[in-house]
Amino acid sequence: MRNGAADPRHWANFAMYAPLLDHPVIAPLAAVILGAIFGSFIGALVVRWPAGRSILTGRSQCDACGAQLKPWQLIPLISYILLRGRCAACGTAIGWHCFAIELSAALIGALSLAVHPGAEGLAIAAFGWLLLPLALLDLRHYWLPHPLNAALALGALAGAALDIPPDWTSRLIGAGAGCGGLWLIALLYRLTRGREGLGGGDPLLLGAIGLWLGWQALPLVLLIASGLGLAVALVLQRRGHDLDAATRFPLGTLMALAAWPVALAGLSG
Repeated sequence: MRNGAADPRHWANFAMYAPLLDHPVIAPLAAVILGAIFGSFIGALVVRWPAGRSILTGRSQCDACGAQLKPWQLIPLISYILLRGRCAACGTAIGWHCFAIELSAALIGALSLAVHPGAEGLAIAAFGWLLLPLALLDLRHYWLPHPLNAALALGALAGAALDIPPDWTSRLIGAGAGCGGLWLIALLYRLTRGREGLGGGDPLLLGAIGLWLGWQALPLVLLIASGLGLAVALVLQRRGHDLDAATRFPLGTLMALAAWPVALAGLSG
């Protein structure tokens, strides 16, 4: 057979290296490196996509002086530390947010494989890496892009196809309950208040989360998200911000922040 993916030798190679996913040191360390790489891409995505800039093309450059960055200046986490957070060409301070995103993605990978060695831990890491850009884009722009929601849903289907818990029934019910339930709430709010209360991406995100975690985890995700929202509201009030019924909160960010710890704690269906 000419199809390389079907070559038994490829499966043999995978079987040989698969036990490394269970290694208590190698697996988390590899996940840190992989997470930092993904974090670098996510950092570029959340900056470029809302600005209408290409994500996959164009060389990275300093936003202040336009100098193109050299390969050694693009190493996730390490380059920022070596450059002391400044452009090598003009000395302008580099925004700390990219470093924070790379670090967050690295920690997601490390914790996932440390707590859940094996394929399940890799799936939980992928879940966190897919949620991260959604959380950031909603926090900054109140925007949950459909392609990212679709990628999150496809990741859940891939996990189900690999027999990673929960089972298909729990996942499918979770998808329907999450998306349908939140869409119904949004519809009732619009009918009673005469204005939009939720963005169109919120039901899709909760549906994708339900497809990952199963319907049993959705009440806990919503409870944690609500608690986080309440805590943010209290902090804003303490700082003098006036909050009313029209105040916007990034529900997608709150749900993403709630969903990944639920997966990490093994509380999915």
